[in-house]
Amino acid sequence: MLESDQEFNCPYCAAVISIRVDQTGGRRQHFITDCEVCCRPIEVEVDIDTDGYVNFIAKREGEG
Repeated sequence: MLESDQEFNCPYCAAVISIRVDQTGGRRQHFITDCEVCCRPIEVEVDIDTDGYVNFIAKREGEG
């Protein structure tokens, strides 16, 4: 599978957000996306292991 959908809660408003992760974009990906509800920036980190398992973290922009 080259793409997978990831659902998560917005770290600001807790709305359920769905985002598609392109697994051909590299094993480690980092990008900013805006919440579809509150429009605030969400920092997304993706780490794909050798078996294709997607480790997905969504947090407030600039959060440690």
